[in-house]
Amino acid sequence: MSRPREAGAIAYAARSRRSGGLSVGINLFPGGKRCSLDCPYCEVFPFSGGGGFSLGRMEAELRAELAAARERGEPVRDVCFSGCGEPTISADFPAALDLASRVRGEGAPSAALVLITNGEGLLSPPVFSVLRDAALGAHALDVWLKLDAATAGWGRKINAGPFPPETMAAKIKEFAALAPVTIQTMLCEIDGEEPPAEEAAAWERLVAELAAGGNVRKVQIYGKARPSPGDPKARALPAARLELRAASLRAALGSPAPRVEVYP
Repeated sequence: MSRPREAGAIAYAARSRRSGGLSVGINLFPGGKRCSLDCPYCEVFPFSGGGGFSLGRMEAELRAELAAARERGEPVRDVCFSGCGEPTISADFPAALDLASRVRGEGAPSAALVLITNGEGLLSPPVFSVLRDAALGAHALDVWLKLDAATAGWGRKINAGPFPPETMAAKIKEFAALAPVTIQTMLCEIDGEEPPAEEAAAWERLVAELAAGGNVRKVQIYGKARPSPGDPKARALPAARLELRAASLRAALGSPAPRVEVYP
């Protein structure tokens, strides 16, 4: 994606490789990054001075971006909560979700409504309920859940979060048993090492277990494609390595199975 969000935008247009076209992003943290993880591949650079979030400002900017896309004759693939941090830790997220769904319905009714999340909001019962209801209800929210690691060792390297992978895996399993999800996994080198064999095997078993429940829409395996504040701690893997992991997963999933997509 392009990165005007670093100038403090709330709504911004981006060409997204994973969405396959124009995505209109929503950033709940226009004043600076807020996230519960410290992933070394993260592309959000430090900044300040972007102003505060308000629903009124969000609505005005979102309507303007959708109108600009219509004037260009460019279809909007999705309206996506992403931006400068983890959207679900914002107290404004539930109201912003309702507002985005309404404005999307008026300005780009064919666009999907997407949340890109590290999944830690699922540990909060109120957030869990909001996401479940949004995924199953009229919002038809497409929840893109991060699943970068299945073992504690790799989890410390790639996410540096406060919760062990097994805790997150249990919550993701609970959620995926109730509502549709998209699994998103970053594959890259950290400190010169790629995910070890035991991590790859554990991740594959976990994804296969999730997919067996029937609620995994697709699996996105993506690589590091943009600069990060922590470079060169994280480095891109060759596209062939991502394709090998995808091929192994497809074989493990059997048929029918969710799509496994690769974005080097």
